[in-house]
Amino acid sequence: MSEVEPKVWRLAALVPVVAAAAVYGWARWCYAAASPPSATVALVVGAALVVGAPVVYFVCVRGSRSLFGALLLALGLLLTVTATDQAASRAEVAACVVREVKEQVNLGGEGLPAERTTYRHLLNCPGGYPDELTDGRRLAAQGGEVRVAYDPRHRVSPAPEGTGSSWTAALGAVVLLVLSTLVAAAGPFRDE
Repeated sequence: MSEVEPKVWRLAALVPVVAAAAVYGWARWCYAAASPPSATVALVVGAALVVGAPVVYFVCVRGSRSLFGALLLALGLLLTVTATDQAASRAEVAACVVREVKEQVNLGGEGLPAERTTYRHLLNCPGGYPDELTDGRRLAAQGGEVRVAYDPRHRVSPAPEGTGSSWTAALGAVVLLVLSTLVAAAGPFRDE
Protein backbone atom coordinates (compact mmCIF):
# COMPACT_ATOMS: atom_id res chain seq x y z
CA MET A 1 0.00 0.00 0.00
CA SER A 2 1.44 3.37 -0.97
CA GLU A 3 1.43 6.54 1.14
CA VAL A 4 -1.32 8.08 -1.00
CA GLU A 5 -3.81 5.23 -0.50
CA PRO A 6 -4.63 5.89 3.21
CA LYS A 7 -5.39 9.52 2.35
CA VAL A 8 -7.73 8.42 -0.46
CA TRP A 9 -9.57 6.10 1.95
CA ARG A 10 -10.01 8.91 4.46
CA LEU A 11 -11.17 11.26 1.71
CA ALA A 12 -13.67 8.63 0.53
CA ALA A 13 -15.20 8.60 4.02
CA LEU A 14 -16.09 12.28 3.52
CA VAL A 15 -17.87 11.68 0.20
CA PRO A 16 -21.21 10.64 1.82
CA VAL A 17 -21.24 13.70 4.08
CA VAL A 18 -20.43 16.16 1.31
CA ALA A 19 -22.79 14.45 -1.15
CA ALA A 20 -25.68 14.43 1.35
CA ALA A 21 -25.20 18.13 2.09
CA ALA A 22 -25.09 18.95 -1.64
CA VAL A 23 -28.16 16.83 -2.44
CA TYR A 24 -30.11 18.27 0.50
CA GLY A 25 -29.24 21.84 -0.48
CA TRP A 26 -30.15 21.25 -4.10
CA ALA A 27 -33.42 19.47 -3.27
CA ARG A 28 -34.39 22.12 -0.72
CA TRP A 29 -33.85 24.85 -3.30
CA CYS A 30 -35.84 22.92 -5.92
CA TYR A 31 -38.77 22.16 -3.60
CA ALA A 32 -39.00 25.17 -1.30
CA ALA A 33 -37.45 28.21 -3.00
CA ALA A 34 -39.56 31.09 -4.23
CA SER A 35 -37.80 30.86 -7.61
CA PRO A 36 -36.67 27.24 -8.12
CA PRO A 37 -34.86 26.07 -11.26
CA SER A 38 -36.83 24.62 -14.16
CA ALA A 39 -37.88 20.98 -13.86
CA THR A 40 -35.34 19.93 -16.49
CA VAL A 41 -32.43 21.63 -14.74
CA ALA A 42 -33.57 20.32 -11.35
CA LEU A 43 -33.77 16.76 -12.65
CA VAL A 44 -30.46 16.82 -14.54
CA VAL A 45 -28.44 18.35 -11.70
CA GLY A 46 -30.16 16.17 -9.10
CA ALA A 47 -29.46 13.03 -11.13
CA ALA A 48 -25.84 14.08 -11.62
CA LEU A 49 -25.43 14.47 -7.85
CA VAL A 50 -27.18 11.20 -6.98
CA VAL A 51 -25.26 9.21 -9.62
CA GLY A 52 -21.96 11.11 -9.51
CA ALA A 53 -21.32 10.82 -5.77
CA PRO A 54 -21.49 6.99 -5.71
CA VAL A 55 -19.19 6.85 -8.75
CA VAL A 56 -16.62 9.05 -6.97
CA TYR A 57 -17.04 6.89 -3.86
CA PHE A 58 -16.58 3.68 -5.87
CA VAL A 59 -13.39 4.99 -7.49
CA CYS A 60 -11.93 6.23 -4.18
CA VAL A 61 -12.76 3.21 -2.04
CA ARG A 62 -11.92 0.40 -4.47
CA GLY A 63 -11.94 -3.22 -3.42
CA SER A 64 -14.88 -5.48 -2.78
CA ARG A 65 -16.53 -3.09 -0.31
CA SER A 66 -16.77 -0.23 -2.79
CA LEU A 67 -19.81 -1.59 -4.62
CA PHE A 68 -21.82 -2.09 -1.43
CA GLY A 69 -20.79 1.27 -0.03
CA ALA A 70 -21.70 2.99 -3.31
CA LEU A 71 -25.14 1.32 -3.30
CA LEU A 72 -25.72 2.38 0.32
CA LEU A 73 -24.68 5.92 -0.62
CA ALA A 74 -27.00 6.06 -3.65
CA LEU A 75 -29.97 4.80 -1.61
CA GLY A 76 -29.13 7.23 1.21
CA LEU A 77 -29.06 10.14 -1.24
CA LEU A 78 -32.41 9.12 -2.73
CA LEU A 79 -33.91 9.00 0.77
CA THR A 80 -32.38 12.44 1.42
CA VAL A 81 -34.32 13.78 -1.58
CA THR A 82 -37.48 12.05 -0.35
CA ALA A 83 -37.15 13.49 3.17
CA THR A 84 -36.49 16.97 1.78
CA ASP A 85 -39.53 16.72 -0.50
CA GLN A 86 -41.77 15.56 2.33
CA ALA A 87 -40.55 18.32 4.65
CA ALA A 88 -40.94 21.08 2.05
CA SER A 89 -44.14 19.94 0.34
CA ARG A 90 -46.55 21.33 2.95
CA ALA A 91 -44.51 24.14 4.45
CA GLU A 92 -47.39 26.41 5.57
CA VAL A 93 -49.97 25.77 8.30
CA ALA A 94 -53.34 27.49 8.65
CA ALA A 95 -55.97 27.34 11.38
CA CYS A 96 -59.24 26.84 9.49
CA VAL A 97 -62.88 26.75 10.55
CA VAL A 98 -64.96 23.82 9.27
CA ARG A 99 -68.01 25.10 7.34
CA GLU A 100 -69.46 21.70 6.58
CA VAL A 101 -68.53 18.01 6.73
CA LYS A 102 -69.74 15.70 3.97
CA GLU A 103 -69.54 11.98 4.63
CA GLN A 104 -69.10 9.67 1.63
CA VAL A 105 -69.27 5.89 1.82
CA ASN A 106 -67.41 4.05 -0.94
CA LEU A 107 -68.73 0.53 -1.33
CA GLY A 108 -66.25 -2.13 -2.34
CA GLY A 109 -67.35 -4.54 -5.04
CA GLU A 110 -66.93 -8.28 -5.05
CA GLY A 111 -63.38 -9.19 -4.09
CA LEU A 112 -62.55 -5.61 -3.13
CA PRO A 113 -61.91 -4.32 0.38
CA ALA A 114 -64.92 -3.55 2.54
CA GLU A 115 -66.65 -0.20 2.44
CA ARG A 116 -64.60 2.86 3.22
CA THR A 117 -65.85 6.15 4.60
CA THR A 118 -64.20 9.44 3.68
CA TYR A 119 -64.96 12.84 5.12
CA ARG A 120 -64.81 15.96 2.98
CA HIS A 121 -64.35 19.02 5.17
CA LEU A 122 -65.30 22.34 3.56
CA LEU A 123 -63.15 25.04 5.17
CA ASN A 124 -62.89 28.77 5.79
CA CYS A 125 -59.17 29.51 5.94
CA PRO A 126 -57.28 32.80 6.11
CA GLY A 127 -56.53 33.84 2.54
CA GLY A 128 -59.15 31.45 1.12
CA TYR A 129 -56.86 28.45 0.65
CA PRO A 130 -57.19 25.60 1.33
CA ASP A 131 -60.95 25.49 0.95
CA GLU A 132 -61.44 21.75 1.48
CA LEU A 133 -59.73 18.79 3.10
CA THR A 134 -60.55 15.12 2.60
CA ASP A 135 -59.54 12.53 5.19
CA GLY A 136 -60.48 9.05 6.33
CA ARG A 137 -61.73 10.39 9.67
CA ARG A 138 -63.81 13.31 10.87
CA LEU A 139 -61.25 15.93 11.94
CA ALA A 140 -63.70 18.42 13.47
CA ALA A 141 -67.41 19.06 13.58
CA GLN A 142 -69.08 21.94 11.75
CA GLY A 143 -67.86 25.19 13.33
CA GLY A 144 -64.78 23.48 14.79
CA GLU A 145 -61.18 24.35 14.04
CA VAL A 146 -58.64 22.20 12.23
CA ARG A 147 -54.98 22.97 11.55
CA VAL A 148 -54.13 22.28 7.92
CA ALA A 149 -50.65 21.93 6.41
CA TYR A 150 -50.57 23.06 2.78
CA ASP A 151 -48.35 24.12 -0.08
CA PRO A 152 -48.95 27.77 -1.02
CA ARG A 153 -48.10 26.93 -4.65
CA HIS A 154 -50.80 24.20 -4.75
CA ARG A 155 -48.41 21.42 -5.87
CA VAL A 156 -49.78 18.88 -3.37
CA SER A 157 -53.14 18.53 -1.68
CA PRO A 158 -53.55 19.87 1.86
CA ALA A 159 -53.35 17.49 4.83
CA PRO A 160 -54.03 17.70 8.56
CA GLU A 161 -51.03 19.14 10.39
CA GLY A 162 -48.59 16.47 11.55
CA THR A 163 -49.65 13.68 9.18
CA GLY A 164 -46.94 14.12 6.53
CA SER A 165 -43.85 13.35 8.58
CA SER A 166 -40.47 13.13 6.88
CA TRP A 167 -38.78 11.45 9.87
CA THR A 168 -38.93 7.93 8.45
CA ALA A 169 -37.16 8.88 5.23
CA ALA A 170 -34.69 11.11 7.09
CA LEU A 171 -33.82 8.35 9.57
CA GLY A 172 -33.35 5.85 6.74
CA ALA A 173 -31.09 8.32 4.91
CA VAL A 174 -28.95 8.88 8.00
CA VAL A 175 -28.55 5.13 8.61
CA LEU A 176 -27.55 4.41 5.00
CA LEU A 177 -25.17 7.38 4.82
CA VAL A 178 -23.49 6.40 8.10
CA LEU A 179 -23.09 2.82 6.87
CA SER A 180 -21.49 3.99 3.61
CA THR A 181 -19.16 6.26 5.59
CA LEU A 182 -18.17 3.37 7.86
CA VAL A 183 -17.50 1.13 4.86
CA ALA A 184 -15.17 3.75 3.39
CA ALA A 185 -13.49 4.52 6.72
CA ALA A 186 -12.78 0.83 7.35
CA GLY A 187 -10.25 0.80 4.53
CA PRO A 188 -9.30 -2.16 2.36
CA PHE A 189 -9.28 -5.79 3.43
CA ARG A 190 -5.84 -6.94 4.55
CA ASP A 191 -5.54 -9.52 1.76
CA GLU A 192 -6.34 -7.05 -1.06
